[in-house]
Amino acid sequence: MKLLHSTHPQFALHSNGPNHPERPSRLDAVMAGVRSDPAVEVIEVEAPQIDRKILENVHSRGYIKAIEDLCAAGGGHLDPDTSAVRESWEAALRAAGAGIDAIARLRANEAAAAFLSIRPPGHHALSSRAMGFCLFNNVAVSAASLLANGERVAIVDWDVHHGNGTQAMFYDAADLLYMSFHQFPAYPGTGWLDELGEGPSRGTNVNFPFPPGTGGDVYRETLNLVVPMLTQFHPDWILVSAGYDAHTADPLADIHLRESDYSQLAAAVSATAPAGRLIYFLEGGYDLAALESSVAATIIGTAGRPLTGEPLSSPDVAWHVFEQVALSLASEFDF
Repeated sequence: MKLLHSTHPQFALHSNGPNHPERPSRLDAVMAGVRSDPAVEVIEVEAPQIDRKILENVHSRGYIKAIEDLCAAGGGHLDPDTSAVRESWEAALRAAGAGIDAIARLRANEAAAAFLSIRPPGHHALSSRAMGFCLFNNVAVSAASLLANGERVAIVDWDVHHGNGTQAMFYDAADLLYMSFHQFPAYPGTGWLDELGEGPSRGTNVNFPFPPGTGGDVYRETLNLVVPMLTQFHPDWILVSAGYDAHTADPLADIHLRESDYSQLAAAVSATAPAGRLIYFLEGGYDLAALESSVAATIIGTAGRPLTGEPLSSPDVAWHVFEQVALSLASEFDF
């Protein structure tokens, strides 16, 4: 398998401040995971800066200018968890531009899939607000560009925190299917199972709000819902908000996935994606060893050789949530 890998040295210069979990060393771990499988031909490219007109498809002009001005002045805090420095402006432009560039390269048949080792992450960013370590919503920028081209898009978000920014931007978009696996209750407090979309888009927003302690057995069972939904939706592209903070070793959450669970998730998603139309966008993941091994497992799964390790078991309440989600979706999809 040929895998497009997009990154840039500028990403290591973005900083949220000392002792922050979203730190530059994450990139080294991720890139080691991407490059770990000798059977995968990794094609290295540098993420370009995005055209600001494309960025304005999802972010207000005033908000973009505010981020630019803050960085030009040396940086500062955007919320209690999110900061920027002077170098963050270029990093954020390249993080948003990586997906647009990957789309063009995959259209040109340069690879079978793409993995974007980028920071800052994006799925919490709203149209006019930074939050949750995120400045611009990288996956949303790419999705909006594809929708504007008349294509159907599915976004699978397996970061342990709900992608509230992505959900908000496409809540009424009938040609975009958003599915999120996340811990609930947890930051940012959104993503309950009754958030299904509005009007003609009802049924195109799907949340799996799992309680603390949920293990990989429940996550794997959700694939029996996810695969039929993706198949019935017929997306032209699948974009993955690939966060690895649901790993059992991660310090910021209480979901208990192992590397093999990420491998199974990736294998299922890649098997339903049209050929050459799959892109992974790095989101969270803060234990460096787990980050490296989980990304490596994702690549193996994408290549069609998923790890088969035993998942950790979930409490009864997690299975109850799974049953609630299945019931809420039964009228929207044919399982």
